[in-house]
Amino acid sequence: MTLKFTSDHEWIDVTDPAAATVGITDHAQDALGDVVFVELPAIGRTFKRGDVAGVVESVKAAADLYMPVSGEVVEVNEALRADPSLANSAPQAAGWFFKVKTSDAGEFGQLMDQPAYDELLKSA
Repeated sequence: MTLKFTSDHEWIDVTDPAAATVGITDHAQDALGDVVFVELPAIGRTFKRGDVAGVVESVKAAADLYMPVSGEVVEVNEALRADPSLANSAPQAAGWFFKVKTSDAGEFGQLMDQPAYDELLKSA
């Protein structure tokens, strides 16, 4: 797994640029509280980096899910739609949101690695 992070607390596993996996970080799910609903993007829809690609609703608040890189959604996590609590119990495993076929691999360089993300969390 090669994880990168956004300042909006999304993660992306860039191991396979043809199907890079996207989800929210442990920090994000902790801040949201118990997730009760997720709105996932449609398969085949394309987004630019930074576009709103979905919504996460919890007992505390609703938050937008931003696209970490440009690309086309190739798969969504139907298990998460059926059981949104997976975003809490396994945010960087079974609680992933969708997979994207990236259109600009150069955008990975604009994302944070784990040490940089850890530094961001220290100031959060």
